[in-house]
Amino acid sequence: MRVEGVVQGVGFRPYVFRLAEELGLAGFVLNDVHGVLAEVEGEDAAVARFLALLPERAPPLARVEGVAVRDLDPVGDGGAFAIVESVAGGTPDARVSPDTATCDDCLAELSDPADRRFRYPFLNCTNCGPRFTIVRGVPYDRPATTMASFAMCAACRAEYDDPRDRRFHAQPNACPACGPRARLLDAEGREIADAPASPDAVGPADAPAFPDAVAAAAAELLAGRIVAVKGVGGYHLACRADEERVVAALRARKRREQRPFALMVASVAAARALVELGEAEERLLCSRARPIVLAARRADGGAAGARVADAVAPGAPELGLMLPYTPLHQLLLTDAGGVPLVMTSGNVSDEPIAFDDAEALRRLGAIADLLLVHDRPIATRTDDSVMRVVEVAGARRPLPLRRSRGFVPDGIALPLTATRPILACGAELKSTFCLAKGTTAWVGHHIGDLQNYATERSFRDGIAHFERLFAVTPQLVAHDLHPDYRSTAYALEREGVETVAVQHHHAHLAACLAEHGETGTAVGAIYDGTGLGTDGTVWGGELLLGDLTGFARVGSLPPVSLPGGDRAAREPWRMACAWLIAAREDAAPPAAAPPAAAPPAAAPPAAAPPAAAPPAAAPPPIPPALAGRIAPERWAAIARMAASGFASPPTTSMGRLFDAVAALCGMRAAVAATYEGQAAIELEAIADRAERGAYELPLAPAPPGAPPLLLYAHVTIRQVVADLAAGTQTGVVSARFHRALATATATACAQVASDAGTDLVVLSGGVFQNRLLLEETAARLQAAGLHVLVPLQLPPNDGGISYGQAAVAAARDAAAAA
Repeated sequence: MRVEGVVQGVGFRPYVFRLAEELGLAGFVLNDVHGVLAEVEGEDAAVARFLALLPERAPPLARVEGVAVRDLDPVGDGGAFAIVESVAGGTPDARVSPDTATCDDCLAELSDPADRRFRYPFLNCTNCGPRFTIVRGVPYDRPATTMASFAMCAACRAEYDDPRDRRFHAQPNACPACGPRARLLDAEGREIADAPASPDAVGPADAPAFPDAVAAAAAELLAGRIVAVKGVGGYHLACRADEERVVAALRARKRREQRPFALMVASVAAARALVELGEAEERLLCSRARPIVLAARRADGGAAGARVADAVAPGAPELGLMLPYTPLHQLLLTDAGGVPLVMTSGNVSDEPIAFDDAEALRRLGAIADLLLVHDRPIATRTDDSVMRVVEVAGARRPLPLRRSRGFVPDGIALPLTATRPILACGAELKSTFCLAKGTTAWVGHHIGDLQNYATERSFRDGIAHFERLFAVTPQLVAHDLHPDYRSTAYALEREGVETVAVQHHHAHLAACLAEHGETGTAVGAIYDGTGLGTDGTVWGGELLLGDLTGFARVGSLPPVSLPGGDRAAREPWRMACAWLIAAREDAAPPAAAPPAAAPPAAAPPAAAPPAAAPPAAAPPPIPPALAGRIAPERWAAIARMAASGFASPPTTSMGRLFDAVAALCGMRAAVAATYEGQAAIELEAIADRAERGAYELPLAPAPPGAPPLLLYAHVTIRQVVADLAAGTQTGVVSARFHRALATATATACAQVASDAGTDLVVLSGGVFQNRLLLEETAARLQAAGLHVLVPLQLPPNDGGISYGQAAVAAARDAAAAA
C-alpha cells in the first residue's frame, strides 16, 4: 500500500510498525520520495482491520491524504514486521510537515533535573520540533536536513533505532552530548565566556560542558539589554516588554516608529493577565502552530502586576501575543521569571528577517547588544504567522493575517484539477508564491514586500526550494497585471512556460472561492489599497461578479485623484484633500447613462470658439484636525494637483478612502504613516462600538464606461465633515463611517446577487482585515439570506493572491482543454 500526505517526519513508520505488530502482521514499511510504502501479510481479517485503523489512529502531526492498496501474492515466510531503509530514487512528491511547537512530553523532560535533556534547548521527538525549516530535500531523513552534520551519540542512536520509542527516526533527535549548542555572543561576535555552566551534569560522562547560554541571555534581558534570538525560522529581536526605556530603544535602533511589536508570554495565564481571551483565541494560542494572536487588551488595563510598556503597541486596542514554541523560547521565558518579552522580527524595517548567523551578526549587531545563537542551520527563513478571531455567520473563527511558520508547507486543496503544473507568483506586497499540481496547491511562506534585493532573492530561492521539494516543474506561470511588480518580471523571465495574467482583485475573489471548494458564480466585495485594473487604472474598492475563470466589474467607488501617486498612501492627508475636492457640494451624484437608443448630441458649429475654461476653484480649507500639522502652501499645492489631475492618477481604492476619513479625524498617522494601513487601523481602533448610527452612502447609477454601480462616498465625506465641524466625537464618526460602508456594501451585493441568481458573496482584500467592517458587513449579508465566504486558510490581504492566481490559471487551462 502507498500512503500519501504528511506522513514523513511525524512518526508514521513506527506507528505502522506498532499497528502491524498489534495485529500479528508480517511485512515492512519505508519512506520514499512519494510518502510511505508498506507491505503487510497475514489473515484476511487482520489485514482488513489494519486498513481500517490506519488513518484513524495516525500520529497527531500526520495527515493521511490517500491510501492506495494493491493485492500481492503472499510471501509466507512468517517473518516479523520491519522498518527498512528509505528509498531515495524517483521524482519526489512527499509532503513535508510544518514546524511544530514543543509537545508536553518534551516539555516534561526539559524541566526534569533527572532527565538527560534537562534544560536542553533543542530537544524534540516525532510529535514536535523543527521540520520545514530544517529540510533540504526528501525523503525526510537526517542526511537531507540541517542536522546532517550532527552525529548521534549512543544514547540518541538507541532511541532513534527503537520502534517503540517516541524518538524512533526523529530526524532532529539530539541531546547535550551530540546535538546543537547555544552560545551567547556580544555584538562583535565574541562568545560570552562567563555564561554560567549547566548545573545538571546529566548524561554520558564524556559529554562536553554545556554552558547555559539561555539563562545568561535571560539575565541580560532582565537587565534591560536587547538580545537577538535565533529561533526555528530566523532571528527575533527581544527585550523585556515592561520597561518603556528599553522598548523605546529597540524602536529607535530597528527604525520601527509606531508599528506594534509582538509579545511572547510564558503561559495562557500570563496572556490572560494582559488581554481578553475567548475560547477561539486560546485554542489558537495553544495550537501546534503557535501563531501570534491578536487579542483585545483587558478593559481594566491588565491584572495586578501585569503590564507592558506603552511603546509596545502605541495607541492600539489589541496586543499580539504568542506562547513559546521551541524549548529555547520556553527556557528563556521561564528564566525571565514570567516577564513578557517583546519578540519582534530580526530585521531593520522592510527587510527580510535574518536567518544566517553571519548575516545576523552583520545586520543585527547594530541593533542588539547580544546575540543568542546556535549551530543548527536554518534551511528556509520563516516568519511567525499572525491570526485574529472574527465572528462570521454566528461563529467565531480564525482569520489569518500572515500564513507562515506552523502552517507552511501544508497543502491547500484546489476545487478542480490542475492539468498542468502551475507556479503563481503573487503580488508585490506581502509576497507569497504558490505551486499547484493535481488537486493540491502549496502556498509558500510569507516573504514580504518585493522592494529590495534581499527580499527578491528570498522570493526566488523559495520558489526553487519548493519546486525541488514537491517535484513541480511549472508549465503555466500566473502573474499580476502590473508590469512593474518584481513578481511579474520574474514570471515573464521564466523560459519554456506559458504565462497567464490574472487581475489582482479577481485573484482575491478566486482565492476565497477556491479555498471553500466553490467553482460557481459569486459576488465579491474586494476592498484593498491598490491593484491594477483591466482599464489600466488603480482599483481597490471593487464589486465583482465572477467565478474562477473570469469576472465582470459590477460596481466600485467613484474614481478620485491620488495626489503624488504612491506617496498618497504614506501621507493620508493627501487623500483627505482629494476627497474633499471630489465631494464639494456642487458635485452631484452622476446621472444615469442615457438609453442606448438616444440620439447623440449635436456637434457645435465648426466656427464656434472653444468655451473658456472655468476659473480654478479655491482649495478646500484645511480640516481642523490637520491645522498646524500641514503647512497651508503644501495643502494648496496638493489641492491643485488633485483638482488638475497632474501627477494624480485616478483610483477607486477603498484603502485610500479609509485614509481620507482617518486624516479628517486627525489620527496619529494622518500626516505620515509609518507602516502600511496604519491610518485605517487607527480609525478602526477608535470606533465607538455602542454607536448605532450610520452615514449615508448611496448607490448611484454610473456614467458610461464605468461599472454599473457607484458607491457614492462623496455624500459620506460631506457628512463626516459636518459631524466633525459640529464637535461630534471622532469615535462616533468612525463608527458611523464603518456602518455606512457595511450597509452600502451589503445592499449592493444583495442587489447584484439577486440579479445574477446567486447567493454566494465573498468578502476579501486587505481592507477586510478590519474586524469591525468584516463583522458588520457579514451580519447584514447573512440577515439578507446570503451565504458569506471569508478567507479561513489564507489571508484576505495580498498573502492570498498567489493561491487565487493558481486557481484562475487551473480553471482557465481546464476550460481551454474542454
